Amino acid sequence: MTARRSLSPRHRARNHVVILLHRLGLPFGPMHLLTVPGRTSGLPRTTPVAPVVVDGTRYLLQAYPGSDWVKNARAAGHGVLTRGRRAQRVELVELPEAERGRVLREFPVQNPRGAGAFVRNGLVASGSPADFEAAAARCPVFRVVPRPS
Repeated sequence: MTARRSLSPRHRARNHVVILLHRLGLPFGPMHLLTVPGRTSGLPRTTPVAPVVVDGTRYLLQAYPGSDWVKNARAAGHGVLTRGRRAQRVELVELPEAERGRVLREFPVQNPRGAGAFVRNGLVASGSPADFEAAAARCPVFRVVPRPS
């Protein structure tokens, strides 16, 4: 498994800007905010994510090995997905490795700029859909299921 890679100060600052803009109602690009309860504190933790849509279903992928949001999502199994001022309560269902490939394959097609993070972090060799599909063992994928109100 790829070792945990921490975010650079520049990346942390960018995440704070993305979160601020969303909270002001100014979303941009494919970015959404995912808020999940912390696995030990229970406090809400928010991180920018870029969902992939396959056959009308949204999925979230981990671009940074060892990401806290993934650990929190596994522990909680739910969260809130926000785009601008629209928030939706969701269930987060982790896909088994055998089902991840087709979703991973779509990521570089739908979000070519975001594919670079996977390459920089050593999860994939290149931004090709085939390389993403081959990374199924290293990239957790969560299906986003709307939660009843």
